[in-house]
Amino acid sequence: MFPDAVLPVPASLMTLLAVFAPLFTAPSFRAFTALACGFLAQSGKRTVCGMLTGAGLSRLWPHDRAHYFFSRARWNPDDLGIAAARLVVALLVPGREPVEVLIDDTLFRRRGKRVWASSWFHDGSAQGPAKTGYGNNWVVLAVRVRLPMISRPVAIPVMAKLVIKDTISASRLWLARRMITRLARELPGREIHVTADSAYAGEELKQLPDSVTWTTRLRANAALHDLPPERTGKKGRPRTKGNRLPSLAKIAAAAEFSQVSVTRYGKAETIAVSAFTCLWYSVTGPAPVTVILIRDKSKTGYDIALVTTQRTRTSRGSSKDTPRDGLLRSRSRTRSSCSAPARPATAPRPRSSARSRSCSPARQSRSAGTPPPATTPPTPRPAAWPPPGTRRRPSRPPPT
Repeated sequence: MFPDAVLPVPASLMTLLAVFAPLFTAPSFRAFTALACGFLAQSGKRTVCGMLTGAGLSRLWPHDRAHYFFSRARWNPDDLGIAAARLVVALLVPGREPVEVLIDDTLFRRRGKRVWASSWFHDGSAQGPAKTGYGNNWVVLAVRVRLPMISRPVAIPVMAKLVIKDTISASRLWLARRMITRLARELPGREIHVTADSAYAGEELKQLPDSVTWTTRLRANAALHDLPPERTGKKGRPRTKGNRLPSLAKIAAAAEFSQVSVTRYGKAETIAVSAFTCLWYSVTGPAPVTVILIRDKSKTGYDIALVTTQRTRTSRGSSKDTPRDGLLRSRSRTRSSCSAPARPATAPRPRSSARSRSCSPARQSRSAGTPPPATTPPTPRPAAWPPPGTRRRPSRPPPT
């Protein structure tokens, strides 16, 4: 049994941990509570045995009991992450505010023959010019919140997915899109704003839910197009995208920048910004995006280009329209305005007697009770057929 006398859990902490009780069996929940308390109390390495030591159970529990919780116990990490996300949003995100989500991947350095799914990955924190490292690569989803005791925002990780090479899970964007889709389904009615780096931009963004917006860094060679033109009323499929836009360098050379005050790393600074709306059709499809060119240190051109699917709305929370919905609505209005004008209301044209039997003289006379008018009898055929002087078509000889 769980030694409650050895590890007294505060009532405030136990209230939060009780939210996760339906996800475990009774023995697994006792192990989860002990490991969670040891994780918070441990000041050193938070390994499995380290959490037992932090909870004061290293001499009371065998260490395989803690390892059994991670390797064989019946619980789902995705369900645990969704429960943690719900708890964070309910307590730290106001009801009318959008949920800000941050997505990035991190390398957990592990070596050994028995370390599963370990390989060489990019590691930005590695020493030397080769930014690579060996271990497990995890895609982490965190909820950005503000705590009353800290002035800067805090990212609370709630979900994670393991990158496995040579499988469908090798795509970090695919894993991120799955996590954000599950989170949006579990938080109905809430807007979710996602921020990620340039590695999280691809065709997977076409499958995002309508309540999710995505902000990432724009590649310098991105193929941007103008918005689709209005319909001309001619036959054929309407255009789905406009003309190809020039490169970002040419756009920045001709753009007008305005000074904007921003807060970076706790400091208020002024930068030059230029924004325009276009289509990134190969990545986001027909949904319009807003490109933001930032000029910080350079006097010409731009330093950083950002792209976002978030659009400015007149009333936050009152409208559930999305960029896709707005595009479809504008096309429907254009289609109705370009359609052919309606015909004026006129009296119906009488049907032709060749198409309507009710208008024939014989039918009208029968309905009125009068005998039908006399008709010309058909010309009889001659007795000899075909007529003399014509050749009869020879018959096919009988089969032999």
